[in-house]
Amino acid sequence: MKIFCVGRNYAEHARELGNEIPEEPVIFMKPSTALLPVGADFHYPVFTKDLHYEAELVLRVAKRGSKISSDALTYIDAITVGIDFTARDLQAELKKKGLPWEKAKAWDQAAILGNWQAIPEGEIHFSLKKNGNPVQQGSTNYMIFPFDFLIAHISQYFTLEPGDLIYTGTPAGVGPCVVGDELEGYFEDQSVFSLIIHA
Repeated sequence: MKIFCVGRNYAEHARELGNEIPEEPVIFMKPSTALLPVGADFHYPVFTKDLHYEAELVLRVAKRGSKISSDALTYIDAITVGIDFTARDLQAELKKKGLPWEKAKAWDQAAILGNWQAIPEGEIHFSLKKNGNPVQQGSTNYMIFPFDFLIAHISQYFTLEPGDLIYTGTPAGVGPCVVGDELEGYFEDQSVFSLIIHA
């Protein structure tokens, strides 16, 4: 299983971190070990003092595809909300040195996945609450690059296989979390995951 992630896919999020609006998708990857196992506790990593949540819509790949040019949406069969956790202080150090981000983004259990949902037609809304308070709200209407474009673009470089995941980018509102915080992700009005941060 491969985990593809899309950076800066919402203009307001790019601006809040002082990044340029991309002209093509910013793609990075996480290993399969980055996915928090179902039922496992999430622990605050010891190598960061500035852990940030980033809620995202996540797509599940249903069939093998390479260099897709049409019918891109037929290659996915489910959707949910997840979190792409980021060690923001570590990421800043790596970016300053011009180094890759993997240590800040792809560490063990850095990816959270909610319960899978059928893919609806039209605009999709999602949100994240921290300790019961809304902190992020997103909509597919505000994505720079829509699902079909992302699927086709990724497939020009990497063969998609059943079970692969695509984290499609986070909206504005990312921020820090600490031990004891509870994060809850919503797909439309339905809660799809609830996570407590342990020491």
